[in-house]
Amino acid sequence: MTTVTYREAMRAALREALARDDRVFLMGEDVGRYGGCYAVSLGLLEEFGPDRIRDTPLSESAFVGAGIGAALGGMRPIVEIMTVNFSLLALDQIINNAATLLHMSGGQFNVPLVIRMTTGAGRQLAAQHSHSLEGWYAHIPGLRILTPATPEDARGMLWPALADPDPVLIFENGALYNDRGELPADAGAVDITSAAVRRPGADVTIIAYGGTVRTALAAAEELAPEGVECEVIDLRVLRPLDTATLLASVGRTHRAVVVDEGWRSGSVSAEIAARLTESAFYDLDAPVARVCSAEVPIPYAKHLEEAALPSVAGVVAAVDHLGS
Repeated sequence: MTTVTYREAMRAALREALARDDRVFLMGEDVGRYGGCYAVSLGLLEEFGPDRIRDTPLSESAFVGAGIGAALGGMRPIVEIMTVNFSLLALDQIINNAATLLHMSGGQFNVPLVIRMTTGAGRQLAAQHSHSLEGWYAHIPGLRILTPATPEDARGMLWPALADPDPVLIFENGALYNDRGELPADAGAVDITSAAVRRPGADVTIIAYGGTVRTALAAAEELAPEGVECEVIDLRVLRPLDTATLLASVGRTHRAVVVDEGWRSGSVSAEIAARLTESAFYDLDAPVARVCSAEVPIPYAKHLEEAALPSVAGVVAAVDHLGS
């Protein structure tokens, strides 16, 4: 086993993909000479050259569109968007083109495109660099939405995403880049269809994804001395949702708390709560609880940013309320 950071795991995934398939290339703002805004692609330009590691102009609509064209032409592009907020400048390309071309061509044209972007707050980058908008993309048919929460998933999700004939969006929570985890020496591809039970338990199911998984696990640790055994589910994939794993867990615990860094209204947490209510109503001993970000633009000030985000204390309080 080797201890690596989430950032190093993602870089290893990029390196493997580039070495494994000549059709793979990385493009985006500052991915080459600068080594990536979050240093994920550091050193790859020197290793693979400017044809494979391409710095682009500051135009998300242009380079995402170029990635779609390259995918249609037989390449396997990895497009990096610096932050999820900036992806809004390429909504037409992602939603009206990449997600719809297979349908609108009558099944003739796949778009094997991978788009990586940083999401989430907690780093004092203020409103235009800190929101969690992956739930918006999970609304769109034609896209697969991945949210790796561990170095193992950061290392293993990229290759199967590149093998998918349709567009895949990978959301990397920026607060995770320095997190460490163990990887086996022969670490490879992982499943990109299923949720994972990160901690088994019998009293309540805590459902999380991306950066909120560690919040959920920390809350479970805090509750354990009180005799409350929490089962923590890492969604891993927001579209398509692995509803079966959620229903099986709630069938065991009979209570659920959903932790979502997105806003509460129209969120991933709302969809999960609806599905549990539709399909597991008689298994539930209490209403589904949700812990989400405050419905405000993410503040810059550290104390306000912390207050706006889902916290361990907030999850513990939600679990305690279900049992009261």
